[in-house]
Amino acid sequence: MLYSESLKKNRDFQKVYRLGKSYANRFLIMYALQNDAFVAGTRNRLGISVSKKVGNSVVRHHLTRLVRESYRLNEAKFKRGYDFVVIVRPTAKEKGYREIEDALLHMAKLQKVLNTEKSDIS
Repeated sequence: MLYSESLKKNRDFQKVYRLGKSYANRFLIMYALQNDAFVAGTRNRLGISVSKKVGNSVVRHHLTRLVRESYRLNEAKFKRGYDFVVIVRPTAKEKGYREIEDALLHMAKLQKVLNTEKSDIS
């Protein structure tokens, strides 16, 4: 990911859960919080959570990869300086890339973290 890194530490996840704003749709829940790097405004951090209720490890890892790839291909559309935590709901279990991507962009639009101008990075 060009402009982003992963959220890894539990305390970072907890901070986003506690202080961030959340929105949900049928497939995903997204928390967003401006991060400490907002002053520099260059980095986003993405954390993905998939519960055991969703399925076995193969299913969970597949959904994680779908969310990460959806974000990676659209990260130029996201404003910089945010921490995101995406929680995958059990209803996303049978969904493909397009549905997950649409759900992620829908959440970003609700969070108002999409850039207004259209920019593509090739």
